[in-house]
Amino acid sequence: MRRNFLPLSMLLASACIATSPARAASLLDYVGECVPFARAASGIQIYGDAWTWWGQADGRYQRGDVPKVGAVIVFEKSARLRLGHVAVVSRVVTSRVVMVTHANWSRQNGERGHAEQDVTLTDVSPENDWTEVKVWYRDRDGLGSSIYPVYGFIYGIPDGTRTAARAHTAPELTGRNPDYVGALIDAY
Repeated sequence: MRRNFLPLSMLLASACIATSPARAASLLDYVGECVPFARAASGIQIYGDAWTWWGQADGRYQRGDVPKVGAVIVFEKSARLRLGHVAVVSRVVTSRVVMVTHANWSRQNGERGHAEQDVTLTDVSPENDWTEVKVWYRDRDGLGSSIYPVYGFIYGIPDGTRTAARAHTAPELTGRNPDYVGALIDAY
């Protein structure tokens, strides 16, 4: 009996196509990892594990510690986040509270990977510099108790000598009526 196998490159390509945010009817229909989602939502063209985005952005995109709509917040690698995490700022509520749109955080219908829009994220760092955050967690229906270390924000503005195009955010980045009051209640 002769078996036909597809080359590994074809299998990987088909797997990427099947999970690509660009293939979903809406960015918010995406189910998968945070990295491809953040790339599609922010327009920032960085690849690799989430925690590597901060270093990769050096010389390509401007970086900082002030949240701005469309910026990607980069979570450090930690015991809870082995590959880090990236999310896109969808609303700035106060200097210490933002809403993010991201994928692969909370479970929805018992499954990880779904996109979530306008999720509360709060700065809990002692210096008010966004180096430590808490994130709203659907499974608890409130702000999670874990504190996550953060590198900072990558802005979609080219920086340095390496070529990078100005990033453009996806139209689904934020909802029409985000719950600012709910975000503040969640944070405080």
